[in-house]
Parts: sequence; structure tokens; C-alpha cells
Amino acid sequence: MTALHPPATARSQRIRLGVDFHVWDELFQGSRSHLLGLYRAAIRLAPDIDFVFFLDGTDSLRQAHAEFSAPNVTLVHMPKRSGVLRLGLQLPWLQWRHKIDLLHMQYKLPLVRLGRCACTIHDVLFETHPQYFEPAFARQMHYFCTRSARQAALLLTVSDYSRQEMVRQYGLAPEAVQVTANAVDSTRFYPGDAGEDLVRGLGLEPGRYILTVGRLEPRKNHVTLLKAYAALGPDSPPLVIVGQRDFQHDAVFETIAALGLKDRVKVLEKVSDAQLPAVLRHAQVFAYPTFAEGFGMPVLEAMASGVPVITANTTALPEVAGDAALQVHPSDVPGLSAALREVLTNGRQAHSMVQAGLRQAARFSWDASALTLLAGIRHVCRG
Repeated sequence: MTALHPPATARSQRIRLGVDFHVWDELFQGSRSHLLGLYRAAIRLAPDIDFVFFLDGTDSLRQAHAEFSAPNVTLVHMPKRSGVLRLGLQLPWLQWRHKIDLLHMQYKLPLVRLGRCACTIHDVLFETHPQYFEPAFARQMHYFCTRSARQAALLLTVSDYSRQEMVRQYGLAPEAVQVTANAVDSTRFYPGDAGEDLVRGLGLEPGRYILTVGRLEPRKNHVTLLKAYAALGPDSPPLVIVGQRDFQHDAVFETIAALGLKDRVKVLEKVSDAQLPAVLRHAQVFAYPTFAEGFGMPVLEAMASGVPVITANTTALPEVAGDAALQVHPSDVPGLSAALREVLTNGRQAHSMVQAGLRQAARFSWDASALTLLAGIRHVCRG
């Protein structure tokens, strides 16, 4: 029997979408969570599109997430290299070699462009809040993101706040930027008792600690949180800080020492992907008074985990938290301390916040964001 094949015209109509997926090979972070959530949904929702992912750890991705074994998915080995080599040589070559119709990047486009590109710029905080970044990094990101905003065939971001700032910073029309908001992986972040052993293994008592998550650098505002925590008094639950050291991290440890909190504050710099959901789930309260965020994924993950949340009232955080969290100005030490005390001592308030947080987290959907992405891809590739 002769094998049946679709006519050449039908084959040529299939869109070949390339995705720079090198973040899979790095530490778990917001951009990695974003691409995983977005494309796990997009692959399922778009069997008519051929997805080609470029990364080093092809086997580990396929083993971790079944979606990447779908018939319309190809995983192409792209050895780990420096950013210059990846942007200047690897991706331009792969875009040409695999006949990619549209290549999806994050923040930066290839240095040599051999085809159309989509670009997700998660935030432009290096433009709006440069005091929280190393000057060289801010200058580099300004160059690359200005270039991306002008040259990308499809421009995306993760919040309405970031969209508005991109429009303002780069002189774009509002309709030129599409929002593919973050959401939560419900298989990792959910309420309940699971993972108590993991929490105890880190020296924590489930349900009896205040938690914050974020790299140890000025923008995450650990110093204000430490001052607010110190005002609670010695009988308060321990404060747990999950985050790796970044630039100017010394201020965190200096503040802990100056306030006499060494016995009450636990800094966990190495928390695995498996441990983090359990640590979130068993917190008594989650505090995230960061100065500036393009989205604020930990807020949504804490809410989905059934934990009451206190966060800042600036940038994208009110958009993410809605009415479900207590919001304070990130510089308001007494206000933050009062909010912590309210949640710790008012069980009815805490319960109400948990229920509101679960509803708020459910409003964000990877499927909805994937549909926005797919509509943009089809418009660019098919007109």
C-alpha cells in the first residue's frame, strides 16, 4: 500500500516556530517558569504548529515534561555557550538550518538575524528603576531591549504594567505589545500537607515561619522586611529568607547582625526545585515587599499554595495580587510590621486571605496566555 502524504502546499502551510529554550539549562527562575508554562499549554493547543526548541538538556526536558514528546515538537541540541556565541552564531545558524518561520527569544534578539523574531521582554525595570541594577547591566539591557522593541515582528510581555512601561520607554503604540501573563503550575503549587518532611529536613516547623523568596540584592528589599520583622518581638515565628546571593548582598547579613536576629532569621541559599513548593505551602505568611517587579511570580505561587500574602503596592504587584493580599509601601517599616502582626494574630483574617488568594491565583491561566501567543504567531506568519 502506498503511504499517503499531505500535498506539498499543505505541508508548507505549517508554521515552524523556533524557541530559544536555553533557560532550561540554568537555575529555576521566572523566565524559565514562564517559557515552561506557556509552551506546555501552547503545544497542546496548537497541533497545527511545529515547535522547535533549542537547548542543551534535551533529554532532561523530555523526561520532565511529557508535552515536549508530542508529535509536533522537535528538541534540537544546542550546546551551552556564552551569550555572545549563542546570539551571534548558534541561533542564527539554527534558525536558518531548521527553516524557522519565527524565532521566539527573551529580551535579546540574535546578533545576526536571518529571519523574523518574536521577543518577550518581561520587564524594563533597568530603565525605570536603574538604582537597583549594576550600571553595566542596565546599559547592556537598554541597548538590547531598545533593539528588540524596534525589530521584533511580535513583541510580548507579562503584565499590563510592563506593557505600559515598554510603550512609554520605547515610543511604541499600545497595541504593539501583547500580554502573555504568568500563571502557576498547579502540579507544584497547591495547598495541603504534602512535603512536611522536606520542610522539617530544612530545619523548619511546618506552619510556623514567615517566608520571603528572592535573590539577595537591593531590589528585593530584605532590609525593610528585616526591620519590620524585628519590631514584632522575640516571640514571633522565625523569618525564612530563600534566595541566592547577588550583588550588594552584604546588606542583608549586616542588617541581621545589627538587629540581633541571627537566632531568629534563617537564610536558605540552596533550595531545590522539589523543596521550594513545600517551603511555600507550609509558610504561615508570605511577605514580598520588593521595590519593583515586572510581574511578581512568587506572589501568585504563594497564593496558589494557600498562604496569606503581604506585598508591596507598587509596579506590577497590585495587578498580580488584586484584593487578595495586604499591600504596603515598600519603604513603610511600621506598616509592614503591622501587616505581619495582623496576619499572624488574626486567624479569621488569615483564613479570608487564603481563600481570596486561591481565587486570585486561579484568574491567571497558561492556556489564556498561550492563546494570545498563538494568535500573534499566526498573525505574523500568515498575515
